[in-house]
Amino acid sequence: MAPHMPDTPAAHRRRRRPALLVTVAAATAGLVAGFLSWPGAHPAEAAPTTFVHPGVTVSKSQLDFARGKVNAGAQPWKGAFDQMMASKYASLSRTATPRATVECGSYSNPNYGCTDEREDAIAAYTDALAWYITRDERYAKKSIELMDAWSAVIKDHTNSNAPLQTGWAGSSWPKAAEIIKYTYTGTWANSGRFATMLRNVYLPEIINGSNSNGNWELSMMEAAIGISVFLEDKTSYDKAMSKFRTRTAAYVYLSSDGSVPKTVPSQNLDTTAKIVNYWQGQSTFVTGLTQETCRDFTHTGYGISAISHVAETSRIQGQDLYGTDVGERLRQALGFQSKYQLGEAVPSWLCGGSLKLGLGPITEVGYNALHNRLGIAMTNTQKLTEQNRPAGSNNLFVAWETLTHGDNPS
Repeated sequence: MAPHMPDTPAAHRRRRRPALLVTVAAATAGLVAGFLSWPGAHPAEAAPTTFVHPGVTVSKSQLDFARGKVNAGAQPWKGAFDQMMASKYASLSRTATPRATVECGSYSNPNYGCTDEREDAIAAYTDALAWYITRDERYAKKSIELMDAWSAVIKDHTNSNAPLQTGWAGSSWPKAAEIIKYTYTGTWANSGRFATMLRNVYLPEIINGSNSNGNWELSMMEAAIGISVFLEDKTSYDKAMSKFRTRTAAYVYLSSDGSVPKTVPSQNLDTTAKIVNYWQGQSTFVTGLTQETCRDFTHTGYGISAISHVAETSRIQGQDLYGTDVGERLRQALGFQSKYQLGEAVPSWLCGGSLKLGLGPITEVGYNALHNRLGIAMTNTQKLTEQNRPAGSNNLFVAWETLTHGDNPS
């Protein structure tokens, strides 16, 4: 299946933006003021006083736990590591294929550098993990080689899928960079240039969000928050977290939300009919349903994965979103989708009685946080997670989460 699906492309044709000429402080103040004016809003989580590194989705203690398990030959971590090392992403003969302009249209048409960029970013992260676990510096050097190749060349993302593409690649780059910058004992001479790439090429494309299907903005905010951690940019972190909180509340329905789901103010979904249309024609709302459940589980999985990644990054940075509505929405979304992914019969009121399955390798992070750390029973999510181990990569922005988060108490 082509990863770039059409999301009413005319609604978000590529418009060139000046590179954050408006003061970020003013933009943030305006966003927060507008955000706090709508019912049920919650203020953005503040950026940490001091950022924790490595601190994007996976922490040093989590890496240490995984390394210890792999070195002891323990399962499922050893199998997950072997799977990663056998993948194309861990190949030491990989050659980066950067472009100055990555052009991505709907249905990957055109696809000028889109797959190359995403997969080089995943490879950089894969090599960073391989370095950490093996201490073989060839992998650190390969990760640096891939990051340097792109930071030397890329200037822009264009066409209708540019925001989503930037979000996907931009989610993997800082995960790689955090591990290399803060654990590799060698040198990374061009780390400053890489940071400049993230600040000038990636962040402006994603920081203002999207009014497309919810997985777009969730992935974009995942990238923006990860990049903000690497750049230690508190203003961008706060702005991205505010958008993330608003979008998460509008993406996963809880019965406590009322008769209809919450909405993102900028989308002007001000009638029930508009909301039902946006929710793929679904008019019966039950806890755990997502805005894209009736579209397909693959895109739903993208959204759920991004929610879990941001919650995990926030936890590492010292603020627990799992104890907020974010955690409850994540728990319910995982459970609802998991039971149908496992084969439960689809009732006639749900998506016309038919679902397009294919959730993807996206349950480990949320399951570990909510079940293993917080002790919440998650029977369906547990069964699906254990059945799918080791979780691999979706070749977009998710990779090796049984290795990094499987039953990981750190």
